[in-house]
Amino acid sequence: MESKIEVLSTVKISYQPDLYKIVDALNRTLKQQNLMFGLALNPEDQKEAIFTIYKT
Repeated sequence: MESKIEVLSTVKISYQPDLYKIVDALNRTLKQQNLMFGLALNPEDQKEAIFTIYKT
């Protein structure tokens, strides 16, 4: 069985230490709607985070 993940949206935002808590809450709450959320530091600017919404 093939699993396809589609990127719905990506946005760069100012990094804050507690951002992961929001991403965790979104993932737990919206998992049943086939949505997944990601957060990564921008490798080019460590003061910036990249927030991504995926459809699974």
